[in-house]
Order: sequence, then C-alpha cells, then structure tokens
Amino acid sequence: MSALPRQTPADPMPSPEAIDTALRAFFRAAELWNLSNDECRTILGHPGRATYFQWKRGTVKTIPYDTVRRVSWILGIYKALQILFADSERADAWLRKPNARFGGHSALDRMLAGDVTDLAYVRRALDAARGGGA
Repeated sequence: MSALPRQTPADPMPSPEAIDTALRAFFRAAELWNLSNDECRTILGHPGRATYFQWKRGTVKTIPYDTVRRVSWILGIYKALQILFADSERADAWLRKPNARFGGHSALDRMLAGDVTDLAYVRRALDAARGGGA
C-alpha cells in the first residue's frame, strides 16, 4: 500500500482513480486492524454516514482535501508497521497495544482523538522507531 503524494491545498486533487485506489487501501488496512465503521469515520474526519458508506462501496470519486491527507497518513502508518514487524499479525495488533510513547494508551487511541495531527504523530513515532527521526 502506498500513500497518496504529498499535497498542499493549492495542489490539484488526485485523480478519481488514485482516490479509488487509496480508499480501497484504507479500507483494507481498516479491515486488517479490525476497525469499526465508527472508528473509520473518526479517522477519516467524521464524514456523514451516507458519504462514508459511499466511499466504502467505491462509488465516490472525490473526497475532501483533509480526507486525502488522513488517508495518506494511514497508508504511511500501515507501511511503517509492515517494515517494523516481520509478522503481519503482530504489525496489525500493535495499534491496540498500550504504548509508553502515547502515555500508556494505544496508537489507535491517539488516532481516534480525531485530528489529522494525531495521525501524523503516530506516523512520526513509527518513523522514529525505524530510525528515521522524530
């Protein structure tokens, strides 16, 4: 799974095909992580239920810029976990385990705080664990 390219709000949105691919990858990671629909909606920035299920079905070809950023962070988190842990099950379980880096809470707890910066924080923690800086 690869992350969407970095963008600023002035950059053009990814193509409908790139959005479709990224959302499919997001929902695959969510499935592997056993995330509920409510947890997914929180991570994606609280889209309406109808919108969320359209995204999940793959029937929407555009998403807000904030959601593009969130999906990108999640795909980066997924990739970093696969690099850090040779065992995929261990990588997927890591999200729910208490962690001193997150004040004894899990990375998922931090991700579910709801702000895009929480996703960035988890990704940076994983990058630091990989030796890529803080």
